[in-house]
Amino acid sequence: MTGELSLEEGLYFRQTLFDRARRIVVKVGSAVLTDKNDIALDVVNNIAKEISFLHNSGREVIIVSSGAVAAGRRKISYSSMLEPGIKEKQALAAIGQSYLMQTYDKVFASYDKSIAQILLTHSDLTKRRRYLNIRNTLFTLLKLGVIPIINENDSVSVQELRFGDNDTLGAHITNLIEADMFICLTDVIGLYTGNPMTDSNAQPIYTVTEITPEIEAMAGNVESALGTGGMQSKIKAAKIVSTGGGSSFIGPGKEEGILQKLFSGQMIGTFFLPYQERMQSRKRWIASVLHPKGVLTLDDGACSALLKSGKSLLPSGILRVEGTFGVGDAVHCANNNGQLIAVGLINYNSEDTAKIIGQHSQKIAEILGYKDSDEVLHRDNLVIL
Repeated sequence: MTGELSLEEGLYFRQTLFDRARRIVVKVGSAVLTDKNDIALDVVNNIAKEISFLHNSGREVIIVSSGAVAAGRRKISYSSMLEPGIKEKQALAAIGQSYLMQTYDKVFASYDKSIAQILLTHSDLTKRRRYLNIRNTLFTLLKLGVIPIINENDSVSVQELRFGDNDTLGAHITNLIEADMFICLTDVIGLYTGNPMTDSNAQPIYTVTEITPEIEAMAGNVESALGTGGMQSKIKAAKIVSTGGGSSFIGPGKEEGILQKLFSGQMIGTFFLPYQERMQSRKRWIASVLHPKGVLTLDDGACSALLKSGKSLLPSGILRVEGTFGVGDAVHCANNNGQLIAVGLINYNSEDTAKIIGQHSQKIAEILGYKDSDEVLHRDNLVIL
């Protein structure tokens, strides 16, 4: 089972979700926005026209846009023979970002639409208060009828502050604002059962019910000129969104009228259905945004308590502690076979956690000299993977 649906079933579920979608995040990749010479103005105009169509239908739309580095590279004719390092990429992003936004502003103005620019780093989302501030800003812009355009702040980002790619950023923004749908416009048609360039029997996959290992493996069937991401990062992003309760689409961003075709029911690209239940906002933040800093290996009883009974994690169920973390950091929980089963916010630092593993909660104060909580991970701050 690869998580696929029949054409008829897929059409029904796709159309139902497209009809219901009221808040949408559209990610546009650099391979769509730019050509070998410059920003592709005809493509940007098509994207603006399509997003204006959604906006005019009463939907709220947020854009996550790549292209700043590519735009900067083209604006100053940076040699394609030279592979830019981190400093060069930051400089090119600084040059290209204003150029990119000027282009967006001019094109959207022709459709009588106002835009706003937001630049983010990963650390902006890992701090809960900043996360909520960003959420409030986006909601205010949407209330004002403005179309926010978000990009990673490449001009200041360093490796540890990066999302990695704008697919992941788009997925996080989708969950942040509880959007109904994440639309990823790229330079590929969608997923195939095999490589259509070499396999005459390869068939397109239009609708995916669950992102299984078989579906993830199909990313290798796609050949494209994708930017910093790739099809694997797009499937990962769809998985983040599905876990949060939203649906996702991956398909051709340069196709004329792409969004109108999608919302009118045409079978284009690959659509990923949401999980049945929408995760709470705080738990989506824990599960998808934070980078876990350690791993707790649990015994069978503790695994069962977490997975089957919805319990908190007590120190008595912990076998081993790996990593260095502080109070409030995210940590993974794993079974004795190394399989990750949960992630949560820890109540004790790594040094103190290591001292109390295997012990009853009543002995925490005796061992540490203090006790902030009976639980190492409370179920309210715990997400089953």
